[in-house]
Amino acid sequence: MFILGDTAYGSCCVDVLGAEQAGAQALVHFGPACLSPPARPLPVAFVLGQRSVHLELCAKAFEAQNPDSKAPVVLLSEPACAHALEALATLLRPRYLDLLVSSPALPLTVGSCSPEPEPLERFGRRFPLAPGRCLEEYGAFYVGGSAASADLDLDPDLSRLLLGWAPGQPFFTCCPDTGQTQDEGVRAGRLRARRHYLVERARDARVVGLLAGTLGVARHQEALAHLRNLAQAAGKRSYVLALGRPTPPKLANFPEVDVFVLLACPLGALAPQPSGGFFRPVLAPCELEAACNPAWPPAGLAPHLTHYADLLPGSPFHVPLPPPDSELWDTPDVSLITGELRPPPVWKPSDDPGCLALTLRPQLELAESSPAALYLSSRSWQGLQPRLGQTPVTGAVSGRRGIAIAYEDEGSS
Repeated sequence: MFILGDTAYGSCCVDVLGAEQAGAQALVHFGPACLSPPARPLPVAFVLGQRSVHLELCAKAFEAQNPDSKAPVVLLSEPACAHALEALATLLRPRYLDLLVSSPALPLTVGSCSPEPEPLERFGRRFPLAPGRCLEEYGAFYVGGSAASADLDLDPDLSRLLLGWAPGQPFFTCCPDTGQTQDEGVRAGRLRARRHYLVERARDARVVGLLAGTLGVARHQEALAHLRNLAQAAGKRSYVLALGRPTPPKLANFPEVDVFVLLACPLGALAPQPSGGFFRPVLAPCELEAACNPAWPPAGLAPHLTHYADLLPGSPFHVPLPPPDSELWDTPDVSLITGELRPPPVWKPSDDPGCLALTLRPQLELAESSPAALYLSSRSWQGLQPRLGQTPVTGAVSGRRGIAIAYEDEGSS
């Protein structure tokens, strides 16, 4: 038996790399989990924990926030409170007819089959929807959190639910200890507004840094190639950075990068940022997709996808890039941050036949430079200048002797 107490990236992901180094044949994951499929097949057992839930207080809070007994509502919870949802639904079902209970999307056992239709899997949970029903019709009642901690950024699992839930449906949270409820509509709007701002920053960016935030989640290499293709299609330069867990000092070493995109699991991409903040904004893959793909639906109509696998081919949410001759690339786009008109992608071929003709230049000029070189040329201090061949050759002379506080030629003071 081996105890793996440290991970290279997020503690919510299954550490298949550490398990392989130890030669493990199975893995037991303790604590919160994003339930993302691992990159390598390995039997995994999840121990999410069981937090005590005051069922009577939660039932009264549910009835107070949902007076309409026919309104469709989904019972959600943090992973440690998932064991009490069925008991809570038993107290509510005599009155509420359209009540749906979610469950963690734990991996199914090999060879297991059920005559019932396969439930919908989203947000790391399974929703047993009836035929003809969709999740966008339901409101949400979330059991979890703490009454003492009102900061939403401390819980990335709740953040991804608020971002991905239908904006027109109510969303309430309930503390399992006290039964205190809160309407999360205002905080959900703030999260969406923040994400819309990050999309605008990505559209204005010229250099994109792709942060490898996971190596153990399935299809991460395919997602990395997809993001690089997106940046190239939009006329942006991209650099892949493998820095482990991103911190402000690490990312400050790349001042020429305009925005960073964290390729991680759904919880890792929405993890709270350090108190100091980053020098450049850190985006999720969905925000780069919305910024670089002109075929992506506009804000308010497109779903916010928290898992990068939903952007790849084969997913029902995948939107392919339009061909280079599509009119979508020529749509005028004005930055909502600077107020300037954004230029079209530089890679797109022009319809002007004269653009292919060679033009004589009077002298040699640098046609294209790297973003790092352009950034260096704009700085006031560019380092030591050797000036080869521009300074006369002189013989070596004796320099000053002593220490900085008192050289020999300065005398005594």
